[in-house]
Amino acid sequence: MKRLIGLILLASIAIAFTLDLTSYLVVEGWWFDRLGYDAIYQTQVFTRAALLLLGSGITGVALGFNLWLVERWQPRDSVQMKRLQLKLIPFLGVLIGTSLLLLGILLRQWDAATQLWESPGETVLGLQRLADPWVAFRGQQGSLAWVFLGGSVLLILGGRWLNRAIALGMSLSMGFILSAQWTTVLAAIQGTAFSESDPVFNQNVGFYVFVVPVLELIRFWWVQGSLVAVLVTVLAYLEAGNSFSEGYFAGFTLSQSRHLYGLLASVLGAIALSFWLDRYALLYSTQGAIVGAGFTAVHVSLPARTCLSVGAVVLALIFLKRALPPLKLRFLSTIKLPSLKSSRQKFRKELPARGLLVGYGGAIILGIVVLPGLVQLLIVQPNELTRERPYIVQSIQRTRQAFDLNSIDEKPFSPQDQLTPALVQANLPTIRNIRLWDTRPLLDANRQLQRIRPYYEFPDADVDRYTLRVAPQSSRPSVLSPASPAPVASPASLTRPAQESQSPRSSDPVTETRQVLIAARELDYQNVADQAQTWINQRLIYTHGYGFTLSPVNTAASSGLPEYFVRDIGTQSDDSSLQTSSPEIRASLPIERPRIYFGEMTRNYVMTHTKVPELDYPRGSENAYNTYDGLGGIDIDTAWKRVLTAIYLRDWQMLLTENFTPQTQVLFRREIRSRVRAIAPFLRYDRDPYLVAANAAPSDFAAKTSNLYWIIDAYTISDRYPYSDPGDQPFNYIRNPVKVVVDAYNGSVTFYTLDPNEPILSTWSRIFKGTFQPIEAMPDSLRSHIRYPLDLFEAQSQSLLNYHMTDPQVFYNREDPWRVPNEIYGDKEQPVQPYYLIMKLPEGEQEEFVLLYPFTPARRNNMIAWLAARSDGANYGKRLLYRFPKQTLVFGPEQIEALINQNPTISQQISLWNRQGSRVLQGNLLIIPIEQSLLYVEPIYLEADANRVPTLARVIVVYQERVVMEKTLDQALATILSSGSQSPSTRPAKPPATRPA
Repeated sequence: MKRLIGLILLASIAIAFTLDLTSYLVVEGWWFDRLGYDAIYQTQVFTRAALLLLGSGITGVALGFNLWLVERWQPRDSVQMKRLQLKLIPFLGVLIGTSLLLLGILLRQWDAATQLWESPGETVLGLQRLADPWVAFRGQQGSLAWVFLGGSVLLILGGRWLNRAIALGMSLSMGFILSAQWTTVLAAIQGTAFSESDPVFNQNVGFYVFVVPVLELIRFWWVQGSLVAVLVTVLAYLEAGNSFSEGYFAGFTLSQSRHLYGLLASVLGAIALSFWLDRYALLYSTQGAIVGAGFTAVHVSLPARTCLSVGAVVLALIFLKRALPPLKLRFLSTIKLPSLKSSRQKFRKELPARGLLVGYGGAIILGIVVLPGLVQLLIVQPNELTRERPYIVQSIQRTRQAFDLNSIDEKPFSPQDQLTPALVQANLPTIRNIRLWDTRPLLDANRQLQRIRPYYEFPDADVDRYTLRVAPQSSRPSVLSPASPAPVASPASLTRPAQESQSPRSSDPVTETRQVLIAARELDYQNVADQAQTWINQRLIYTHGYGFTLSPVNTAASSGLPEYFVRDIGTQSDDSSLQTSSPEIRASLPIERPRIYFGEMTRNYVMTHTKVPELDYPRGSENAYNTYDGLGGIDIDTAWKRVLTAIYLRDWQMLLTENFTPQTQVLFRREIRSRVRAIAPFLRYDRDPYLVAANAAPSDFAAKTSNLYWIIDAYTISDRYPYSDPGDQPFNYIRNPVKVVVDAYNGSVTFYTLDPNEPILSTWSRIFKGTFQPIEAMPDSLRSHIRYPLDLFEAQSQSLLNYHMTDPQVFYNREDPWRVPNEIYGDKEQPVQPYYLIMKLPEGEQEEFVLLYPFTPARRNNMIAWLAARSDGANYGKRLLYRFPKQTLVFGPEQIEALINQNPTISQQISLWNRQGSRVLQGNLLIIPIEQSLLYVEPIYLEADANRVPTLARVIVVYQERVVMEKTLDQALATILSSGSQSPSTRPAKPPATRPA
């Protein structure tokens, strides 16, 4: 009966596992096929299955054979190695020490497998950096002690069944680890050569990016398996016979000794491979003055590791000779060591064997620690610059190449005090697009004014530019006259662009490019009332967000609240569309299909086209409903499809509901970053996807044209570029060759490539043919919105802080390091963030969308340079570094903040506001280049303590040493440009004292 129950239990487990695996493979296949990436899925499944079988099979066979030998040689023969006799206390010490070592290795294996389980999409090409196995217990020493105490006791008392469980667990986990690294293996097979080689080994960079990670994966496999086999075998042999009852260990038999010699030979082979690969790791060394192999690494550490690798091979052959009967390996006949024919001969030869191991350990200490330290101290440090100069040159060149700094065009920029009303008039598009609204206060305002219902949320706001129609003007706007103060004007009056003043033909609409903040109104089901959080509401009714807001960055309403080009949901006269501020805006933007089924917050799965209508948007005291007609889901039109999908989603109510129809679809993996990562896990994705409202031509996937799209920048990265300094980044090579477009309604994903010749992308293009389309295939309405990505810009800027110094002596002495300046945001200090601006560069012919970043010297606060990245048209991707003259003081952000805060009028006003039940928030300080002049602009927001609705209260403008705070940007500009005005708010301020960084 017990046997029958056991068989039923095993059969049930097998059936459940089979159903679960089948549902996963089939439903995932449907999902990839729906998106048109079934080739990627098939390649992934085949490769992962092959690696799983290979890793588990080889590991299982090796460990199983080892356990078979252990069990075969458990009975003790009469010939013992008396030299290894251990009394009770030493015996228990060896036993406990061996069990603790084995437990540590098993924890490392467990940690590696769980890391890959939790984060299967590794973005850095190569084996994941396996975490310290004690990380899970860091700060929990009590738990760690209990784990090791209980684990060691279990290993000592477990017996053969525990050994078999360890072998099975090691086999499955090793297969899983290899399977999770399928991208590493495929990239090594199809790797594309780079155009550079390293200067030490003269190997192509592609060898380090593609091949070395696979060799490290093999090393991990070999080391883990060998160590587990040795320690399990030692434990088994120590516990054999009557060791516990007799209170001592009588020694290993000859058969056991030969077995252990063979296992030690395997461990030494793994050590040999480790030291050989460690030679390549010197190219990323952080020891010495640079990142990469310096004088000591090349002349001492490299030869030492080579010798240690060869020495490990020699020792492995010696132990292999001892493990096998004489003359079985003829190629080892030159190694003249006596065979183990008797216990006396074995006793005499044990000491030389252990002596070799001790000598090898001493050689490791000498070659890895002592000799490099002595050479560094006695030879390199007394004359470090001369010794390290050629390696410093390599580090500078390789880092600049890896972060694409060599293509930055450097220009001198000498600020001139030439800002006049005429220059302002000539640069009106720049002035008109100065950003007064930051994303954080705008989002706070949106959450109070535009959420409509509690279940709507604005997860983010993105800066973009749109070409908008404007009403034709009958006359040109007046320009500030230097002879008289400007009138107080509305924000739009001073900054009307020049093209509006022309007299266009009636058939040609007048347009202008405006910088805006766009924010998606997504649905956050967590904010639905608790009583309403039912399965039907979660899966069938609350399915999507609705619309977006579009706000000009430079204007506010008379109340100080944001103005909106696009806002709200519906009116009494037009219930189904978003509302626009003017007919011209409505003609400029597509707002007909504003539903968001795929976004940044859509983390739950839903069923559409059911008998239950979906909530579309609130309409007064009632709701409007809609039925999804897109193609973003998988069909469950048959019973077996419904069953498999229910098993895959772990949702048994799908089998019980009567609300499904033959047209019902399941939409899952709707969060856009996880969506694209599932398709292409070999790319790294920007942290800030941004929404675009555009009329794009429908693809073959889309049933209808969508109006909302997400654009995500994708990067190819590696941490294996020789001599490249990663700084604080987890990579030391980065490019941005891919733009990903996700349809917010249909969920389609399209990869467009900017640089198909980039080596890593070229590799994946060869593996997955047809996945990447040329950028020319992107619809123009979307292509006009691509921008230089923030993550890439920040990584390059961080690298530029030190690697703008190309002279090796200047770099070695750190004579001119830069830093990112700080600003006051809210009431706290924080690093300045890169910001987008519509402006005309000094050598540009017209205004364009530019990403800017200022730099200051490391120990001073004045500005030393600013970096600009271009985003429009043929100039996309071009970067310019404008350097300020070192002999001229150009105020940096910290000095400008000091000027602002020490101004009596501003300080008094801020203090007054902060005492009246409100809080003052200082916004981002923007540095605006206009021709050869620099204008500093900082918005001031006012927020009530009781209600977080920030309003734009004032605008501060700083020019030269004059500080102005007015209600609008126009008034501040008019005041600061007027001659002879010495009001308190415009009184020249003394230059602030600079302080060390």
